[in-house]
Amino acid sequence: MAAASAAQLVIFDCDGVLVDTEPISNRILAAAISEAGLPIAADEVKREFEAMRLTDIQVRVEERLGRPLGDAWLGDFEARREAAFREGIEPIPGVEEVLRALSAEGRPFCAASQARLEKTELTLGLTGLRRYFEDGALFASTMVVHGKPAPDLFLHAAGAMGFEPADCVVVEDAVPGVRAARAAGMPVFGYAPEGTGDRLAAAGARVFDSMDELPSLLVRTGHDW
Repeated sequence: MAAASAAQLVIFDCDGVLVDTEPISNRILAAAISEAGLPIAADEVKREFEAMRLTDIQVRVEERLGRPLGDAWLGDFEARREAAFREGIEPIPGVEEVLRALSAEGRPFCAASQARLEKTELTLGLTGLRRYFEDGALFASTMVVHGKPAPDLFLHAAGAMGFEPADCVVVEDAVPGVRAARAAGMPVFGYAPEGTGDRLAAAGARVFDSMDELPSLLVRTGHDW
């Protein structure tokens, strides 16, 4: 496999790739949905609402309930989630070393998350990872019309960073994100530390299960997949 250009942009998803927030988010969301009258467990939330925008999750829950949740429901969930985050979240094991190495070699990178920019800023700040990202290198699905699995977010991030899609590589942990990257014409590495590799591979990712593997993977272009 040919070596990648030193200028190749690395686009990271955030939750589950940079910061270990998903168990907390799924637990708080499961409680909020259950309290609204639709009993659901955290593992079901992960399975049914993977990588969805919160507004789309609310719509789906309302459809199942047959009634609106009200204007305050989403804000209340986000406040409860933020409080839980502030009690303590961690970076994904090994990812800080990856960011440090990319920074040292001058390799450009950014983050493109389905979540709102405010959440990304919060979680990267709480985990100490924000300092690795230049201003203007964080992107949210609210910046585009269609979130993942549409390619819009990754295409927007690439353009804003000054790169063509063919000169980007994505690091994701969710099937919608993998599909978005492939639809954007970008090779994608699928982080699967908990046995989700088959699903990511089926969606088009090259799977790895430890961040220790990522630096060596990123020196490969992946364009011959």
